[in-house]
Amino acid sequence: MKVRSKPIVILMADDDQDDCMLVKDVFEELHLAGDLYFVDDGDKLLDFLHHRGAYTEGNSYPRPSLILLDLNMPRKDGREALREIKADRSLRSIPVVILTTSNEEEDICRSYKAGANSFITKPVTFEGLADVMKSLGKYWFEIVELPSEAREA
Repeated sequence: MKVRSKPIVILMADDDQDDCMLVKDVFEELHLAGDLYFVDDGDKLLDFLHHRGAYTEGNSYPRPSLILLDLNMPRKDGREALREIKADRSLRSIPVVILTTSNEEEDICRSYKAGANSFITKPVTFEGLADVMKSLGKYWFEIVELPSEAREA
C-alpha cells in the first residue's frame, strides 16, 4: 500500500443520508486513511470549497483531494456545481467523481464534457454500493497520484 505524507480529504456532496452513512462505514471498515466531509447540496459544496457561510474556518474545512458528487440534489444540483468547480482556476484541479442514481447517456456525456474525472451509477442495493465504494477507495487511495494542495495560478 502506498504511504502518503498527508491524508486524503474526501468531500461527498449528496443529499441521501443513507448513502453518506454507508460510504462512511465502508471507509472505516477498510481503514482508509482519509478525512471524509459531507454536504447535502451544491450551494454548500461551493461554500465549503470557497470557505464561505458555515465553512469560514479554513483549517476546519480543508481543500479536498477528491469530490464525490451526486447530480440530483436540492437547491444547486451537481451538474451546475460541477460546471462552477471546473470553471474556477483555483478548484479545477480537484478530481470530481460523479456518484449518482442517473444512468442517462445525456448526464454521462455532459458530466465528462464539464470535466468530471469519472461517472459511476450508484447500485440500487447497499451491498452493491459498498462494493463500488471499496473499489473507489482502493483506486483513489492506493493507485492514483492526487494533486497536492497547491492551487493553480
